[in-house]
Amino acid sequence: MKHILITGAAGFISSHLCERLLEKGYHITGVDNFITGNKNNLSEILDHEAFEFIEADASVKPSEYLPKDSTFDEIYHMASPASPRGYYLEPVKTYEINSFGTHYLAEFAHQTKAKLFFASTSEVYGDPQVHPQTEDYWGNVHIRGVRSCYDVSKRFGEMVQEVWMRQYDLQVRTVRIFNTYGPRMDPQDGRVIPNFITQALKNEDLTVYGDGSQTRSFCFVDDLVNGIIQIMESGEQGEYYNLGNPDEYTMLDLAKVIKDATQSKSEIVFKPLPEDDPTRRKPDISKVSQALGWKPSTSLQDGLVKTIDYFQSVV
Repeated sequence: MKHILITGAAGFISSHLCERLLEKGYHITGVDNFITGNKNNLSEILDHEAFEFIEADASVKPSEYLPKDSTFDEIYHMASPASPRGYYLEPVKTYEINSFGTHYLAEFAHQTKAKLFFASTSEVYGDPQVHPQTEDYWGNVHIRGVRSCYDVSKRFGEMVQEVWMRQYDLQVRTVRIFNTYGPRMDPQDGRVIPNFITQALKNEDLTVYGDGSQTRSFCFVDDLVNGIIQIMESGEQGEYYNLGNPDEYTMLDLAKVIKDATQSKSEIVFKPLPEDDPTRRKPDISKVSQALGWKPSTSLQDGLVKTIDYFQSVV
């Protein structure tokens, strides 16, 4: 039986990942300090015989939070605030987990001969000047901007992976996660789909920033988790892949789709763009599709039905 360590286990994506890996018959140790994770996300598996949970900060050395002589076959480093609200409120914790945390896990993985997965982000591309974004694009990141605690530390984490692979032949895999949505998203996390759904369900104004022409691409969480596991288990050593849905929507169109899906009486209102808000974001997924045959299968409309159903139970 594989023994797997997952940092940030109580997060939105990570909790789905824990469940999927338990279904595959693996033993999971999850770590989270609940800065942005939610223990309720793990309610279905906390009593699972193959799941162990440790409340701890994973930005420090694993020896400080794991039992002595712990070893794992695989490590998924998923921990980090991932929404603007999360990393605006906790900028130091954000860069610590992606920089120090990644370094210490790479050192631990090398010592214990584990394979290390790093959850990077489309934010490493910044406000991209190349569209759609391919993995060989170096990005356009404002290193002193309000998002830099997240953007730059994720780039740092990717560098850590690369150095340990080159220097010590550490087995590493990296995924750049594009906008993902689904059940267990925090209604207050500040991202566009939770914002719109929450406002729509309450019949409040739907807040569109700028003129609404900026674009995003949205991947349903089940599709993303499938891709993460495929890459960890079958991806090439040292490779990094975009994961996301290439279907592109303007924010104004998304607001209309969610208003219709919720049958809301909300009005759409416009406010100034936040600082460093990317104008376009769309993944080129040809690399992972050609290598592993992965592509998302859930349409935005189908995914929103499941997501709205969840939000109706928590908002």
